[in-house]
Amino acid sequence: MSVATRGLAVTRPEVPAGIVAIPVRTPLVAAGDDLAGVVSDAVRGIARPGDVVAVSETAVAIAQGEFVPAEYIRPSKLAYALSRRAGALATVNQPESMQLVIDDVGVWKVLYATAAHLAGRLRGKRGVFYEVMGEAITAIDGYTGTMPPYERAIVLAPREPDAFSESVLERCGAGCAVVDANDLQKAKVLGASHDVNRATVERALLDNPHGNGDEQTPVVVLKWRGNGANPLLAESVA
Repeated sequence: MSVATRGLAVTRPEVPAGIVAIPVRTPLVAAGDDLAGVVSDAVRGIARPGDVVAVSETAVAIAQGEFVPAEYIRPSKLAYALSRRAGALATVNQPESMQLVIDDVGVWKVLYATAAHLAGRLRGKRGVFYEVMGEAITAIDGYTGTMPPYERAIVLAPREPDAFSESVLERCGAGCAVVDANDLQKAKVLGASHDVNRATVERALLDNPHGNGDEQTPVVVLKWRGNGANPLLAESVA
């Protein structure tokens, strides 16, 4: 059974006044769960047509089995060396996460990205390593901050987030977006149903109402309670 917490007005200057975010608790998600069904049950009586149901990408990936226990990974010396030099908040500051990146793109690309990063630092530019690696980095969530029993699991990117979002729309009648959000005021829509204005949803979730700890609220319902056209909807359906 779901529990909706109190709605939070989104009061950022880049977001139209009138959007409200309602975090919704769900049962603990496990591999193999019908997450579209879990989400639809959780938002019943809360989400309506015109709303957007934002689902954490971590929950989607876990339901799809897209995670690896850290104990199953044997980091190389290169992974240890590079992870020690990553920022404290970087998802690859753990050698196991870095090893997954190396396995994905190969040693030579990682070495090239490292060299480019060092050259960039000499010119006063930061973050070149992450620019070169692109999706290979962003597709991995390190194991800190994920609630039990997944606190030692490295979560990968969810599969087919657009298709998942469409299935939620079909079941509950509200738009859906799969979102990667964190407490660093960053949010990215990885996939969405066709009726969703992705840019507005990203801005509305910059304060991460999902939470980054053990809140167990992987679902946030965004509602429009302002005047005029609903900014949560794509122009073609607004």
